[in-house]
Amino acid sequence: MKLPLHSSADLTRRSFLGRSAGGLGSVALASLMNGELFAGQGSLRRYHHTPKAKRVIFLFMAGGPSHIDLFDPKPKLNELDGKPIPQDLLKGHQQFALIRGTPGLKGSPYAFRQHGESGTVVSELLPHLAKVADELTVIRSMHTDTNIHDPGVNFMNSGTLLGDRPTLGSWLSYGLGSANDALPAYTVLTSGVSDGQPLLQSFWGNGFLDSRHAGVPFQNSGAPVLYLENPKGITTKDRRRELNLLKWMNHRQHYVLGDPEIATRIASYEQAFRMQESVPELADLGNESDKTMELYGADRVKPSFARNCLMARRLVERGVRFVQLYDRGWDSHTDIDREHRRQCGAADQPIAALISDLKQRGLLDDTLVIWGGEFGRTPVAQVMGKTWGRDHHPHGFTMWMAGGGMKPGLTYGATDEFGYHAVENKVHVHDLHATILHQLGIDHKRLTFRSQGRDFRLTDVHGRVVKDLLA
Repeated sequence: MKLPLHSSADLTRRSFLGRSAGGLGSVALASLMNGELFAGQGSLRRYHHTPKAKRVIFLFMAGGPSHIDLFDPKPKLNELDGKPIPQDLLKGHQQFALIRGTPGLKGSPYAFRQHGESGTVVSELLPHLAKVADELTVIRSMHTDTNIHDPGVNFMNSGTLLGDRPTLGSWLSYGLGSANDALPAYTVLTSGVSDGQPLLQSFWGNGFLDSRHAGVPFQNSGAPVLYLENPKGITTKDRRRELNLLKWMNHRQHYVLGDPEIATRIASYEQAFRMQESVPELADLGNESDKTMELYGADRVKPSFARNCLMARRLVERGVRFVQLYDRGWDSHTDIDREHRRQCGAADQPIAALISDLKQRGLLDDTLVIWGGEFGRTPVAQVMGKTWGRDHHPHGFTMWMAGGGMKPGLTYGATDEFGYHAVENKVHVHDLHATILHQLGIDHKRLTFRSQGRDFRLTDVHGRVVKDLLA
């Protein structure tokens, strides 16, 4: 078969003019009808309803922070500290991840106080976050389907335990596209101590969506992305000519095979070319003031969670749709007092700074900030004595959100008097996902992708928008 000299995407003059007229006309019509509902370059094209948020920053505390010690004080638990766990709490309970036998209850040694006009309760371990308590929407009644790390992280990200489906950031990239084609729509930053829990690619994977919708991990030291510089002796013009040739070849191949991944490859090469200019500017913190660096507690070069929080602000400021920060080290089976003090000490100030910085720049209103881990930690001790710790706990735990049209200063839902089971206004992970998508102008039941003969969505056949959380 003789191949055409041009790809199927090439147009004749007549068809180009015809399609351009129709395309420009439809854009103009959409703008006249309701400019706020025009979604951009994603598969949706138009929002399902007016969005409250344009972008997301997900602060993921990998390992599982303790709700009992940070946001959900339980006087009854403290009163019965050391007593065997009441057997009725174990009804409907998954087997502990590591505890065997009948453990003893363990109250929190930390002081809790109400803060701000809202009276939001925050532990002494988070003094900086307490200063922005009125910006938080605290959910004390989260629950999930597993107490195992990797399936738990997969579930919190993609609504499935298996890790073979698109993650939240991938769904947003697919549905809404990017507001800046010089940067990935979905970026991932990592920090914290390695505690044996791996960070798997499935945590930011694209599943059955095109690979261009996968999260792009940035390195936490040196250049954020490898191979940004051209090889010695290669100019930008040389690189452009090479890419033009590759594009022509890939178009020919795409014409023959019709493989969508070839189109993705073309788009990836083009974005990589643009990133050679955009990423060095993004990573250069030289134009950030000393006051801003001090606010975050960040060094201009040294890797840290604080530096990643500042980078997250810079990313969303430049139109990146979804930024996810993974902070490792929250899996405190033993010596939780030392480990949680360390983790909170590193995370508290930059998180509060991020919220304050977004607000003063006018970005918090349409940026949804999410904080939490894959689950909470048990109200019982895994190890007694000075090195006490807590096991994994999926039945009731705390997450919070800020900005993006959430109701600020609200504390929603409750666990029982021991902090064991979510009992009031329960919020499942599927409900959380439905609510997040809603704030971005998406009906979670209508953002679907057909694969293997059926339509899939982030929330599968579950999920409800928790409207009480919305401003």
